[in-house]
Amino acid sequence: MSSETISLPTAISDLYPFQQNRIRLSCGYEMSYVDKGEGHPVLMIHGNPTWSFFYRELIKTLRPGFRCIAPDHIGCGLSDKPKGAYCFKLDQRIRDLEDFVDGLGLERFDLVVHDWGGAIGIGMALSRLKSLRRLAVLNTAAFVDSRIPRRISLCRAPLLGKLIVQGFNGFALSATRMAVSCKPLDDATRDAYLYPYNSWTNRRAVYEFVKDIPMHVSHPSFDRLLEIENGLLQLREKPVALFWGGKDFCFTNHFMDRWKRFLPQATAVHYAEAGHYILDDESEKVCSAIEKFLSYDADGISGNKLV
Repeated sequence: MSSETISLPTAISDLYPFQQNRIRLSCGYEMSYVDKGEGHPVLMIHGNPTWSFFYRELIKTLRPGFRCIAPDHIGCGLSDKPKGAYCFKLDQRIRDLEDFVDGLGLERFDLVVHDWGGAIGIGMALSRLKSLRRLAVLNTAAFVDSRIPRRISLCRAPLLGKLIVQGFNGFALSATRMAVSCKPLDDATRDAYLYPYNSWTNRRAVYEFVKDIPMHVSHPSFDRLLEIENGLLQLREKPVALFWGGKDFCFTNHFMDRWKRFLPQATAVHYAEAGHYILDDESEKVCSAIEKFLSYDADGISGNKLV
């Protein structure tokens, strides 16, 4: 493991003022991660096409009382961008995260997940249930579902999808507009989301994530996602809270309702006007609510209001 200060553009580092740490995983590539604060560890897992920058305000909120750990998946953010052999599939992503957790020696942690980070983070946690204390779920899924927006289906099309996503940056660029609902992202925030994905090579992981959405039983990641879905019942004994943006174009309220059926004990906090990037649309409210959720004692969250 090593620490370094990467020279980011000033406008980005002002928003994301964190030293970067690096750890080499068994896949052979180095993962970059933020590790700020002291106390009980909170592991924050991003999705696609974001990176640990997505959690910047949550880190600032929690770091006075928690150890905030936010990794960038391989190929994403400031982590290594594989040019050669690497399996961009759900199972490998989970193995990477398992390596990461073991490498940091995390014996007990809370978990915050968003977008593809839901399947990856929960897939890791199901093999370490004794280590998982609390789970915060932000607009994501960790189960099989047939619903996918048409615009994402287009990005999965052979040849055309690769040209849109990897060639013209259509997926990440569109997300900076479509993933927020309350207010447009300012220029610095938009540029920060796009910063790691500034070339054909650096956008490979974005495209591979889109390709890895398992919509059919023949998909190579379908069985792994179904395995995670079947394991969700094991989380019924854990404190879980859903923090949901009601205007998400991708993970709609349909997905929140499915979470409630899988985990009926979960507290659900619905932000009717927030979009997919819920930590941008309702930053102060959501960060405060997550802090309250993670700060409750071992008796759980019953009877406590998160808003």
